Amino acid sequence: MKHSKGNFYAIIPTFTTKRSCFAVMTQSQDYYIGLEDKYGAHNYHPLPVVLERGEGVYVWDTDGKRYYDFLSAYSAVNQGHCHPKIIKALTDQAQKLTLTSRAFYNDSLGEYEKYITNYFGFDKVLPMNTGAEAVETALKLCRKWAYEKKGIAENEAVILFATENFHGRTLGIISASTDPDSRKGFGPYLPGIQIIPYNDTDALAKALAANPNIAGFIVEPIQGEAGVMVPDEGYLKKASELCKKHNALFIADEVQTGIARTGRLLATCGNCTCEDKSCSGTPEVKPDILILGKALSGGVLPVSAVLANDEIMLCIKPGEHGSTFGGNPLANKVAIAALQVVKEEKLAENAYQLGILFRERMANINSPIIETYRGKGLLNAVVITPFEFKGEHKTAMDVCLKLRDNGLLAKPTHDHIIRFAPPLVITEAELHAACDIIETTILSFNV
Repeated sequence: MKHSKGNFYAIIPTFTTKRSCFAVMTQSQDYYIGLEDKYGAHNYHPLPVVLERGEGVYVWDTDGKRYYDFLSAYSAVNQGHCHPKIIKALTDQAQKLTLTSRAFYNDSLGEYEKYITNYFGFDKVLPMNTGAEAVETALKLCRKWAYEKKGIAENEAVILFATENFHGRTLGIISASTDPDSRKGFGPYLPGIQIIPYNDTDALAKALAANPNIAGFIVEPIQGEAGVMVPDEGYLKKASELCKKHNALFIADEVQTGIARTGRLLATCGNCTCEDKSCSGTPEVKPDILILGKALSGGVLPVSAVLANDEIMLCIKPGEHGSTFGGNPLANKVAIAALQVVKEEKLAENAYQLGILFRERMANINSPIIETYRGKGLLNAVVITPFEFKGEHKTAMDVCLKLRDNGLLAKPTHDHIIRFAPPLVITEAELHAACDIIETTILSFNV
């Protein structure tokens, strides 16, 4: 049976209406959702809205309704949807050459490698595609360094991870996960892993001192999937110093926190802001291995990178690691453009300033369902206390559904936390308008 879009339209009030908030799913949206449900694996539980277009901080559904995007594809779209400079780089290169594999040289890879290593201050980059691939690459690199440079006996290296981490869902990575949904049913797990508490330098110090075979410690500077868990001041610096003391690599997974999201070029920049002349993008805590992804392409295609200096990176030799698509000409040009946009439009500075404003707005919402709020830059979370409303039990998902009805898209994590992460191109006026939606939505649940 042929489907005709737009035969039936939902009655979905906008934020400015005074009617009660409700949404009737249209036939067209039901159709697309049905296709995914029938033919796709059931490994996601999306918010029920079907999107077809995006520009800047906005996305539109198949019925033409506009929303503020406050997820940014988990911070992949820091530069805004379909940024014209990035799209131009994509389309220009797509008409010339898209893929050679690494069997041959291409005329854009060296240019990209020079640009990104200078940008972040490392000797070398190993280009990959997805964030999970980049993490796996970093773990392999850490092990290889441990055997070749540190002198750990073959197959004896141990890598430390933090509790509540999220580095992806490959078999290697979930072996270090403390999330039952990620782990259960996928064993046996990768050996050579030890898990210690997050934000606990005493635990890190004990683990490093107790085992000379520890090769490195991998950590998210802010744990996004765990609910935007921001560590204590000085945690990253102390962790880096402890690793250096015990000759272990400090590995920063900045796939989500990097590239201006937290109000600085990298979350490992510590307390400095990119307004500081002394900063110049140089981290206060420089990781031995830096992992980037997501916004490295502005959300246009999968691009990730592992950066390290020669002593570490050159441990991997030809044939020991690679990717057919890693470092492809399309990705090279797109990544350069995406990084240029971050600097040219001062997105770190914007995230820093508007992040302060966002948290001020959240602090002023007087509602019993808000337990707390936290974040840095424009990576923030509001913790929702489960509550009763009109005789029904409600959670953060119910708040997100109401936000959707009112024109703003966000997604809960761990049932009680809503992560708010708009594109970094958002203006102050747009942020205030979005905060108005959040405030009105939350207050609508007050008894």
